Amino acid sequence: MPQTNDLQAVSPEIVLEFLQKTLPFNELERDDLKRLARQCIIDFYPKNTLIFKQDVTEVTHFHLIQKGGVKIYLKDEQGQVTLKDFRGEGEYFGALPLIQNTRANLNVETVEDTFCFLFHKEAFMELLQSAPKVTHYFLRSMSEKLVRTAYKELRQHRVSTRTEGSLYLFSAQVGAIVKGGPQTIDAEDTVQNAAITMARLHIGSLLVKNGAEDIIGIVTDKDLRTRVVAQGLDYQTKVREIMAAPVQTIDSHAVCFDALLKMMSNRIHHLAISKQGKITGVVTTHDIMVLQGTSPLYLFREILAQRRIEDLYQLSLKVPLVVRSLVEEGAKANNITRMITILNDQILDRLLTLMIEKMGAPPAKFCWMLMGSEGRREQTFRTDQDNALIIEIPEEENRRRNTVEYFKIFSEEVIEHLVQCGYPRCPGNIMASNEALRTNLSGWIKAFDNWMSTPNPQEVLNTTIFFDFRAGYGDESLARNLRKHLCYIAPGQEIFLTHLAKFCLNTRPPLSFFKNFIVEKNGEHKNRLNLKESGLVPFVDFARIMALKHGIAETNTMGRMQLLREHGHVSQELYNETVEAYEFLMQLRLIHQLQLLEDGMEAHNYINPAELSDLEKQTLKEAFEVIRNIQASLTQQFRLREI
Repeated sequence: MPQTNDLQAVSPEIVLEFLQKTLPFNELERDDLKRLARQCIIDFYPKNTLIFKQDVTEVTHFHLIQKGGVKIYLKDEQGQVTLKDFRGEGEYFGALPLIQNTRANLNVETVEDTFCFLFHKEAFMELLQSAPKVTHYFLRSMSEKLVRTAYKELRQHRVSTRTEGSLYLFSAQVGAIVKGGPQTIDAEDTVQNAAITMARLHIGSLLVKNGAEDIIGIVTDKDLRTRVVAQGLDYQTKVREIMAAPVQTIDSHAVCFDALLKMMSNRIHHLAISKQGKITGVVTTHDIMVLQGTSPLYLFREILAQRRIEDLYQLSLKVPLVVRSLVEEGAKANNITRMITILNDQILDRLLTLMIEKMGAPPAKFCWMLMGSEGRREQTFRTDQDNALIIEIPEEENRRRNTVEYFKIFSEEVIEHLVQCGYPRCPGNIMASNEALRTNLSGWIKAFDNWMSTPNPQEVLNTTIFFDFRAGYGDESLARNLRKHLCYIAPGQEIFLTHLAKFCLNTRPPLSFFKNFIVEKNGEHKNRLNLKESGLVPFVDFARIMALKHGIAETNTMGRMQLLREHGHVSQELYNETVEAYEFLMQLRLIHQLQLLEDGMEAHNYINPAELSDLEKQTLKEAFEVIRNIQASLTQQFRLREI
């Protein structure tokens, strides 16, 4: 029986209201919800109550958290604790042992005073039998847990833990780590009173409200130093004159990693926490660093602090150390590549800023474009450079000549500095130092139009890298206008898109008829397969083709797939299996490359399937099988059998 302290009946109306806003119960018919609500009881568990004990507790009820939160963890024979998850309001536990008819498979302990709605096993199992949508929700959740088990094996077998304790970037929600409500100050109050209030409360920021009590901005201790003291402003200056507005917010259910990423991307240290449209607190970089112990933020700050280009050279070597901590944490590939992208973008940003300080202000507006994996935000380790320039070239001859000469020197020096930072030159010379890749917006529009309107099959293959471009530095509107044109023109280029689809079909999954891995027979990579070319490229190609076909501006593969699903261009089933397969392949690639780097070797994409565990092999085969499904989808959509 569950450990109860205050087990009692609860008003069905209260339960009904809660279920109506909680997945997956909100998909039930109202009569079914009412029937379920009548079978509910409520229980209270004080902080630090062990509700389930691993392999001991007989689970008799499904638990739905009404208020509070729990941590879920494993404990091995030596007493070593492995944190699995934090769960809060609207989340559940106990479904798996009920479905499998086993004892508790994990320890569940409250982290604060917690109320749970309890549904007896019979009521829960009856619900699963009568409601297919609910059944699918829970069974899908179990399936995802099996995939996570494969991820866990990857981490345990290939990356030995070096950090002490557990990291919580990917499990703790920002709403759970900040206690207490938001501290505010009126916009018409003085900066002196703001400083007094912050000192009294021992905090570093105040949210600013107007006369209608709406939050309209934020003022921080840094604002007081840089905008008041450093500029000699009167201490009676109104808060509204120095506040930052609007306030950057993040949902309370977002995990700390997303908060950290948003703060790093926007170069801020505070985020307001929003819950159901209402601001409930503020999370800071300090909160997250205290929670985690170490943080990618340290490297981020180190990059921003550099005053000489040469001092950036060694910083890219620290990126694998950040990745290691994320892998240990249990981060999935998409989170890892996003963090690598943020750090690489900041190195580029700092490098170009210092170059402009050295050469003087550019004579014209420009945009440094990133393409290929950089453009897709899918960089791993030591990714080759793929970049180009859009330049607003003046018509007047002297200014035109000066502009062309400036960006020639600028791009050549930047490329060399990037090489010194550890980013190799592109073997195909797709770099801004290539004169052909430095032109104005109309020149780029003409190039894309030519590639699409008169497609040569081989040229189509060589130009796919350009279609993943994004702005990396400078005037982003130039790249945005180029993307806008591409989204308008690409959906009508059927011959071009058909060529792309055919090329995607050329890559066959590296599996034999009997589902054995097809590996290199000889040479440097004997008994290995190329995880990138044979596994990942078909997914990237598929997402790119479909995005171009439907005028989607996103360049990230996962982002493209999500938008395709939201707009009904791919089925939910195809989306689910594609995302899971792609993420696993990326995870395997990242961990493989990290292991090579830590062994003092050069990172590459060739893996030996014989070195994988049975679970990893099975998951890899299933991922390769998904390639057949996306290729079948392309065959149908582009009617390739009729061509």
